[in-house]
Amino acid sequence: PLISSCVLSAKANKQAWVDPVIRGDRSGYDFVVRIGGKARVDGTVKRPGGGTCLMSGAPMPFEYLREEGKAGSMGSRLMAIVCEGDRERVYLSPTQAQEDLARKANPSWKPELELQGKTRVNVSLYGLTTFADLFTPRQLLALTTFSDLIAEIIEEVEVDAVKAGRGKDGVGLADGGVGAKAYAQAVGVYLGFSVDRLADRGSSVCSWVKGNTGVRSTFGRQAIAMTWDYAESNPFSDSSGSYSSLLAWIPRVLDAVPASKSGSAMQIDAQSQTLSQMRLISTDPPYYDNIGYADLSDFFYIWLRRTLINIYPKIFATLAVPKSEELVASPYRHGSKAKAEKFFMYGMAAAMAQLVLLSHPGLPVTIYYAFKQSETDDKGDTSSTGWEAFLEAVVSAGFGITGTWPMLTELSNRIVGRDANALASSIVLVCRKRDNSAPAATRGEFIAALKAELPKAFARMQETNIAPVDLAQAAIGPGMAVYTSYAQVINADGEPVTVKEALSLINQTLDEAISAQEGDFDADTRWAIAWFEQFGFDAGEYGVAETLSKAKNTSVAGIVEGGIAEGGQGKVRLLRPSELPADWDPSSDRRLSTWEALHQLIRELQAGSETDAAKLAAKLGSHGDTALELSYRLYMVAERKGRASDALLYNSLVQSWKEIISLKGSILLGNTGSQGELF
Repeated sequence: PLISSCVLSAKANKQAWVDPVIRGDRSGYDFVVRIGGKARVDGTVKRPGGGTCLMSGAPMPFEYLREEGKAGSMGSRLMAIVCEGDRERVYLSPTQAQEDLARKANPSWKPELELQGKTRVNVSLYGLTTFADLFTPRQLLALTTFSDLIAEIIEEVEVDAVKAGRGKDGVGLADGGVGAKAYAQAVGVYLGFSVDRLADRGSSVCSWVKGNTGVRSTFGRQAIAMTWDYAESNPFSDSSGSYSSLLAWIPRVLDAVPASKSGSAMQIDAQSQTLSQMRLISTDPPYYDNIGYADLSDFFYIWLRRTLINIYPKIFATLAVPKSEELVASPYRHGSKAKAEKFFMYGMAAAMAQLVLLSHPGLPVTIYYAFKQSETDDKGDTSSTGWEAFLEAVVSAGFGITGTWPMLTELSNRIVGRDANALASSIVLVCRKRDNSAPAATRGEFIAALKAELPKAFARMQETNIAPVDLAQAAIGPGMAVYTSYAQVINADGEPVTVKEALSLINQTLDEAISAQEGDFDADTRWAIAWFEQFGFDAGEYGVAETLSKAKNTSVAGIVEGGIAEGGQGKVRLLRPSELPADWDPSSDRRLSTWEALHQLIRELQAGSETDAAKLAAKLGSHGDTALELSYRLYMVAERKGRASDALLYNSLVQSWKEIISLKGSILLGNTGSQGELF
C-alpha cells in the first residue's frame, strides 16, 4: 500500500490510526483501525526516497512508482470508515461489503479532457492524465447526478416564479431577461457553483487532515498535488465535504455582497482596451509563471459547462478554457522558457503602456502583485525573475513607482508547508506616469540616494510590524521610487543599470539597514547573531566561539551564564526557544540580553498563546521593542541560509506583535488602573 500517513486523528485523548496487518499466510494484508496510542506504521511513502513495501521491506523508488502508475497498475483499497457519532468522529475498520458497494458505481459521463500545465505537472507522472482520472466512479456518479438535477430545479423555480408574479416572457439570462425564466436560470447559476464546490471537496486527491479530522480540498495550493491516501467525503452527510455544508456558503456570500450599486464585467484584451480612460485604475495582473489560471480553471469549467451550457451557450462554447492569449510565462505553451518570458514581457509592457496612456494625471494607479521567488547568483546577489520581468514591463511602459505596501490577502490555512518564502500578503505597487524631464544619474548617485532613503522607509515599515517575509518585497517600492525618479541610471561603462541590477542593489541596501541596527544590541546578542549566521542552532567548536566572543567584547563563559547558549566537550550551541526555562523572570536576570528576551517571547508564543507572550512583553518593557528589531535581522539571516523553520519563528512573532502589544496594554491598564503608565 502507498500511504503517506496512517493517522486518522491526532487530537489529544482521541487518537485513532490505521494498522496495516500482514496476514498469517502472508497472502496479503488487511487494514484494522486502532483507537488510542501511537501509530505502529507512520506511512509507507516518504520523500525524498519513495515507498517501502509493507510485505517485504523492499524500497520502491519514485521512478518505479511512476512507471507502475503509467502502466495502469495503481489501484485503490478502503483503509477506514469515518462516521458521525455523538459530537465526535467514530472510526471503523473497513468491510468488504462497503468496498464492493463503492466499486458498483457506474457514472454515465466522464470528463475526458486532458490535464494541462499546473493541473498536470504532478499527477501525470503517475498515469493520471485526464480530469476523469482525478475522480472515483462513485464521485463522478454523485457529481453528474447533482449536475443533472439542477436542470429539473430550474424548471420548478420558473413555475414558482410565474405563480409569484414574475413575468413569463420566455427570455433567458444570456439575452438580458428579467422575467421568470431568467430568475430561474439565475438560481441555476448559483446552484452550478455548488457542483464546482462539491468537485473541489470530492476528488481523489483530497487528503485527510488528521489535526481537525476533516477533508482538505483539491486546491490547497495553485496546482494539483499527487495524494497517496485520500478521503472520499459523503455528500449526503452533515459533515466535512457534504453538499449541504458546501451549498450553505453560497447564500452566505450573497447576503454579504452589497447590492446598493450596480457593476459590470467585460472580457477585453488589456493590451488594447480603452475602458480605463481617465478612470481610477486598480488591477491585479498575472504573476509571471507562478499561477496558470487557465489551466487550473478547467477543473471547475468542465462542471460549470456541463451544468450551465443551456443557459450560457456562447460562454461555454469551447470544451476548455481559452489559453493561448493568457499573459503568463508558461514554457510548455511557447516551446521554451526564453520564448515564454519574451511573450510575457512583450504582452505585459503593452498592457502597462496602455494603462500609462489612459491613466488620469491626478490619480495613482495601484497594481497588486503577490509573487516571491528569490534567486541567488554566484556572487550572492538575490533577485526574483518574476518581479524583475514585471517591473521591467512597468518601468519601460513609462510608469514611475512611488511606493509599495503589503495588504493582508492570503489565508492562514493555505498549504505553505515549512516555506518561509511564502508571502503573507499581496504587495501593492503605487504608480504614476514618469516625468519625462527627470535627470539621469550615475550608479554611484543611485546607491547614495538608496542609502539615504531606504533606512527611513525601513524604519516606517517596522513601526507598522510588517511581516519579515513581506519586507524585501515592500522595500522594492521606495527603492524603485528612487530608481524611477531618474530618466536613466548609468554604469561606469556607460551602460544603463537594469531593473535586475537595481533590485539587487535595493536588497543589499536593505540588508545593510537591518545590519546597522546591531549597534542597538548588547555584546552577548551581537555574538549570538554572528554565531547564528554561521551555525544556526547547531553546535560549533569552542575555539571559534571564544575567538568570536573577544571580537564582540564578551566571553563564552558569560554567554553561557546569560542563559542563551550551552557549552561542553569542546562545543558551543545556542539554545532553541523550546529549551529555555519556562519560569524565566527578566526582572531578576542579572545578564539580560535582547537575544534572550526575543527567544523567550517566541517560547511563550509557541508553548502558550499571544496572551502569554503579552504578559512577558509587559515585564520586558523597552527590551521588547529591541527584540522586535532583532526578529527582522534573524529572519533575513535564516532565509538567506535556507533555514525555513527558523525563519518562520521570527516571522510568526512579528505577525503576532500587534496583538501582543494590544494585550500588553490591557494587562498594564489592569495592573495600574492608569493609562499614563503605558506612555
